[in-house]
Amino acid sequence: MSTLTHIEASGDARMVDVSDKAQTSRVGVAEGLVLMLPETLDLVLSGDAKKGDVLGTARIAGIMAAKKTHDLIPLCHPLPITSVKVVLTPDRALPGIRVVATVKVTGQTGVEMEALTAVSVACLTVYDMVKAADRAMRIEGIRLLEKSGGKSGHYRAGTDAP
Repeated sequence: MSTLTHIEASGDARMVDVSDKAQTSRVGVAEGLVLMLPETLDLVLSGDAKKGDVLGTARIAGIMAAKKTHDLIPLCHPLPITSVKVVLTPDRALPGIRVVATVKVTGQTGVEMEALTAVSVACLTVYDMVKAADRAMRIEGIRLLEKSGGKSGHYRAGTDAP
């Protein structure tokens, strides 16, 4: 395991200096699940939720969250994100919604945190919009699926030991 780059020798937190890093194409992909009752999933899919279009609203919330990650996570750099895609897929086998976010940038640092933040906020938005129907919903499995670009290279979940 490499050393933590956000910690000074003294133990103080710091924002990493990326000014000497090359600008490269970078991608981060993350996922999360919102588990719910089958009836709640039916409500989401019917479009009859009292608060409106659950999936559309959660998609926009995820996109906005990716763009605001540096405002939410203290040591993240503000990045000139070039693309954010948030896909919410209903899954009756769960039952629930699978959320996948893909974020791209050409820059000096990665976009893993932006992808994870997009997924987290999209999942929270789904919960918020239908919590009156199902307070027992669970948000689970938020994780990085893949990242590419930069010095550390390519990572895909399941190809490295935990």
